[in-house]
Amino acid sequence: MKRILSIVLIIMFWACADSSINKEDLHHLNGYWEISEVIFPDGSVKEYGINPNIDFIQVNDDQGYRKKMKPQFDGTYDTTKDVESFQISNINESVILRYSTPLSEWEEKLVQLDSLSFSVTNQEGVTYKYKRFEPIKIPQ
Repeated sequence: MKRILSIVLIIMFWACADSSINKEDLHHLNGYWEISEVIFPDGSVKEYGINPNIDFIQVNDDQGYRKKMKPQFDGTYDTTKDVESFQISNINESVILRYSTPLSEWEEKLVQLDSLSFSVTNQEGVTYKYKRFEPIKIPQ
């Protein structure tokens, strides 16, 4: 019963959510981000502290990409050659990020965005919350 209620609530949220994200706001996605928490469809939450990996996102018009980065203590970043490209589209007044890699394709709904944070919900109803990455500064 709880599972059915959760699914119904997710569908209602997905269908009825009022997206206040404008195309002009999408530039806020540019930069370095770290995941802060994941909210699962059953309501459980996984919080993250310090992350060894972060995401670099770059958006230009209606497309963008995401790369996994590993911050180094000297202020540089290690990265892989893997890139997750995405297209941005508006469907029913919602902003949808459509990813495509050689191995997979998926969508995420952008549900919140400002200069310091954003969150997306995937097709399984899992919400990922991100915060702007702040490099660790070690005194010299």
